[in-house]
Amino acid sequence: MDKEIEEKRLVVFDGKNIRRQWSDKEEKWYFSVVDIMGALTGSVDPRKYWNKLAERLRDEDSEVVTKCHRLKLMAADGKMRLTDVADTEVMFRIIQSVPSPKAESIKLWLAKVGYERIQDISDPEKSINRGRLYWRKMGRSEEWIQRRMMGQETRNKLTDYWKTHEVSKTEEFAILTNIIHEEWSELTVKEHKNLKGLKQQNLRDHMSEAELIFTALAEMSTRKIAEVEKSTGFWENKFPAHKGGKIARNARLELEEKTGKKVVTEQNFLGSIVRKKIK
Repeated sequence: MDKEIEEKRLVVFDGKNIRRQWSDKEEKWYFSVVDIMGALTGSVDPRKYWNKLAERLRDEDSEVVTKCHRLKLMAADGKMRLTDVADTEVMFRIIQSVPSPKAESIKLWLAKVGYERIQDISDPEKSINRGRLYWRKMGRSEEWIQRRMMGQETRNKLTDYWKTHEVSKTEEFAILTNIIHEEWSELTVKEHKNLKGLKQQNLRDHMSEAELIFTALAEMSTRKIAEVEKSTGFWENKFPAHKGGKIARNARLELEEKTGKKVVTEQNFLGSIVRKKIK
């Protein structure tokens, strides 16, 4: 799977989305404290609950709060915002301060999802197999899964090119990706997600087979053009992004003319999840 998606994706506990981010330097996960509080307590305002708990812990001279960090994670409005996070060890100590019947189960869950990442580093095949299992649980066909994984490989090759040619900032990756997407689909990534009725869900996980293919064509074309033009840096890589996206757009328009059917659709897989809780 795309490293950036793997490192910043959501995980699910008891039907609640938990944001997390992997630290390559420290080789461990950091979890959103507010999200854990929401899953643990069922509070309608988990942020307020955490603020009060943090204040009490400080009054008790606990070092737990000082060991929390602040990282930018995707908020509900789609923007990256600073959020209190903690690693598994610190999160265990925070959970011990919360009276909840879910305390033990969420600690076991934290240990499990943390360990899975260590396994993935030593054996990447496990991560790939986990991705397949995840998509099967969401009701995807084997043909769709194959397209999704092939498209991800094409995406990885493009991002690898960017990384080795002086494109490094997260926002630069997002802008270039959006240029490619808007060129081929005539919708921004946000507009495409809105069309499908998605919020925090991964757009590619809700694309049709055709949408996946045209996304891959646009990204493959972008990389090939960038390689030929030896594009380096953010600004130079904008030009291949526009050109690669237009190649896929022309192919899309020709297919739509021949079939009379739109490639970009409202279709999503929100209603086809076989199991809502993924253990």
